[in-house]
Amino acid sequence: MATPPPATPTPNSLPKIVVASLIGTTIEWYDFFLYGSAAALVFNKLFFPGSDPLVGTLLSFLTYAVGFVARPVGALVFGHFGDRLGRKKLLVVSLLMMGGATCGIGLLPTHAAVGAAAPVLLTGLRLVQGFALGGEWGGAVLLVSEHGDARRRGFWAAWPQTGAPAGQLLATGVLSALTAVLSDGAFEAWGWRVPFLLSGVLVMVGLWIRLSVDESPVFKAALARAEARKEQGGVAERPPLVAVLRDHRRDVLVAMGARMAENISYYVITAFILVYATERTHLSQQTALNAVLIGSAAHFAVIPAWGALSDRVGRRPVYLLGAAGVGIWAFPFFALVDTGRFWALVVAVTVGLVCHGAMYAPQAAFFSEMFATRMRYSGASIGAQFASVAAGAPAPLIATALLAEHDSGTPVALYVMAAAVLTLVAVGCARETRHRDLAEADDDTGRAPARTGGGSSVAERR
Repeated sequence: MATPPPATPTPNSLPKIVVASLIGTTIEWYDFFLYGSAAALVFNKLFFPGSDPLVGTLLSFLTYAVGFVARPVGALVFGHFGDRLGRKKLLVVSLLMMGGATCGIGLLPTHAAVGAAAPVLLTGLRLVQGFALGGEWGGAVLLVSEHGDARRRGFWAAWPQTGAPAGQLLATGVLSALTAVLSDGAFEAWGWRVPFLLSGVLVMVGLWIRLSVDESPVFKAALARAEARKEQGGVAERPPLVAVLRDHRRDVLVAMGARMAENISYYVITAFILVYATERTHLSQQTALNAVLIGSAAHFAVIPAWGALSDRVGRRPVYLLGAAGVGIWAFPFFALVDTGRFWALVVAVTVGLVCHGAMYAPQAAFFSEMFATRMRYSGASIGAQFASVAAGAPAPLIATALLAEHDSGTPVALYVMAAAVLTLVAVGCARETRHRDLAEADDDTGRAPARTGGGSSVAERR
């Protein structure tokens, strides 16, 4: 059977794909992180009034966690159709869903206006956000990974990852600017709605850019091979989820374990810190937001560098360095915050996010290289998003509960360190993937492409 050759992107198409993925992920993460910051700053007062401040914050973070619960569902749905229909179509759908939900939050009545219906509506829109984000990440990183070559895949695939700090930077920057120019009363009355409504404008820009890019050439070639086999009476393809669970169970578990320290540390550093700094050290909201703003800028800058390093030394060494870094830094992190000094807070957040970047940067290429093309969207998304339920979702809740119980950051630091140990074990059990050629034809068993000069293939390790 003649195998259709994979499409080759033009020299200028890869940067265009990277920009499209980066802008789209920035908008989606802006929407998602905006909710987290608002949950820490105002939602406890507007949607859960009458509670003790920390109890109100816990309830607010509970609706925040609901978004994570919806992410695995989004991973399953978007992964299935993304492996069947293509990456680009599903990325457009996810962007529209996320933007619509975020604008809806900006229009919500508060508890004072409609009573108990307010938190119910808030929770429903948060579910839509989580569902959309569960399908966004896999498609965005695959679109870049499958356009590039193995030699620099870590660098190029790291750029969509910068959408997370860019979105955090944008969300925190908008909130910081509003809290700086508005009184507390004005911000609580109407100012908090502005960044949510701004999402509508950003989505239109992102949609225009995403519609202008081409589908992944690797996916188109794999789809052509599958159709050719079908026409010649070959065995029908298994549903992507079935294929992932049959041929890639170990890879899914590795991906889930790899995300534990990455996910937990990130939300402790960027979301819980807003509560810790204001409640324990009595710093202002503006001060805490500014520290996260500076740290997010450094995070954005180091992610491509960590990705490039993973192309030279491998995905695993860089990832392991990041996991060890966040586990060790957790204790100095809280010691610095406890000083109550702004620059100490900046150092704590910045170093923590630089260590986090060593995990987050190679993650896109690492997870993409684990799975075969026609199940790659499903496999990468399932591994990444199912872990978020156990990691990112409860992280602010657990950290806030530990603070309320012990009035100290030490138990939270131990929590982060335990997650780091779990990630070190998971990544330590993985095999290096950086030399795999995603453009090579997948075999009929559904296994991933073989290596092209190093590392090990899925077939080799079974």
